[in-house]
Amino acid sequence: METARKSRLLVARRWLPDSIASRLVLTVVLALLLTQAVSALVYLTDRPPGPPAHSMRVLVQRVTAIVQLVESTPPPERRRLVKAIDDPVLRVDWNPETPRFANQREGFPFDRLRRAIRGELDDPERAVVVEVRRERPMPGPFPVDEHRWGADVRLSVGLKDGSWLTFVGGDPLEGPFRLLRFALWMAGIVGAVALVSVWTARRMTAPIARFADAAERLGVDGEAPPLPEAGPQELRAATRAFNRMQARLARFVADRTQMLAAMSHDLRTPLTRLRLRAELVEDPEMQRKMLADLDEMAAMINATLAFARDDAKHEPRGPLDLADLLQSLCDDRADAGHAAAYEGPAHATVDGRPVALRRAFANLMDNAIAYGGGFTVRLRPVDGELRVEIEDGGPGIPEAEFEKVFAPFYRLERSRSRDTGGVGLGLATARTVVRGHGGDIALSNRPEGGLRVTVTLPR
Repeated sequence: METARKSRLLVARRWLPDSIASRLVLTVVLALLLTQAVSALVYLTDRPPGPPAHSMRVLVQRVTAIVQLVESTPPPERRRLVKAIDDPVLRVDWNPETPRFANQREGFPFDRLRRAIRGELDDPERAVVVEVRRERPMPGPFPVDEHRWGADVRLSVGLKDGSWLTFVGGDPLEGPFRLLRFALWMAGIVGAVALVSVWTARRMTAPIARFADAAERLGVDGEAPPLPEAGPQELRAATRAFNRMQARLARFVADRTQMLAAMSHDLRTPLTRLRLRAELVEDPEMQRKMLADLDEMAAMINATLAFARDDAKHEPRGPLDLADLLQSLCDDRADAGHAAAYEGPAHATVDGRPVALRRAFANLMDNAIAYGGGFTVRLRPVDGELRVEIEDGGPGIPEAEFEKVFAPFYRLERSRSRDTGGVGLGLATARTVVRGHGGDIALSNRPEGGLRVTVTLPR
């Protein structure tokens, strides 16, 4: 039961607009439609009492009154009188001769209309002719008083002197045209409100979009300029808090870098003293091991400082031919005697920092050489991104270690020997650089053996 309810909620949410602007517009339009529906309901249910203008009872009363008035008027004055009586609600025409009748209708409800007129005139033999101009089912106007008199029905009543009066309904404000006009007005109002709502919603949500862009930039460039405080009060408060957070993060990174630089400087002095003392050791084997340990410690200190400081991070970004960079790195390693191959387009441009990306891909290629004996680099565009795959023929690594190997100083090989690898900062540095460009790195084992490193970068 709970699963079915959640499924229904998910389906309902899927049909809802996803952005704040579209949801705001939908809310305004639905509120307008609901208001119009309530107004129409109030109008229809709160009309003044009494029969409508075209009901049968009102029609009979008007027709008989006009008939009696025209009959009491001398023939020379009748045309002027009829012209004065004629109006858009009920068209009236006087004809001194018997008109031609077409499509006369008999039976119910037309007989009822004829009986009502004759009864009102107190003349059972009065000539009353009802014609239907268009052959189509007639739902009224006659069976029920509330039905309206339409323009498709023509009523002719004979006068005592042989002339005829003809009546035709013709109110343009009633009937289907009124409903159509109401629908057109509704569509026009909804369209105008929707346009204004879209413009307003976009203006209201534009600061939110800028806020999201600033948050995205913060993950790529920690030194991005602060976000302008604009928009509603709540958004200005959020922007102010975001700028303070960005400033605190920048200070934290700067303090950490300064601390590591100070530690590196302070550690170099005792390392130098230890190296001098190691030179005085008489046992050659012991001296060699001590100097190797000191060299490894110095390398770790220098690598740690470079990783924390990330000098390349401060270089300007610009258009970069990634394909040319990868080919040059492969050529350098091939010239050094390693198995290195490039597959992909001759040119592919990204926006990035050349030194940083060169260092990142060099670390990945050197890892592939150290643990796989060689590598193949494949570059291809995928869904607005550039995907770089570096494949080696080594043993691969366990899936449980895929994320751990990106941690600083983490090495699968535990000997810490400089002959079997570096200090464990190569992958960490590469991921930092790639993520600083808005991309990412993922590892996977190849089915045929070896490790595949996949790097994605936005174009």
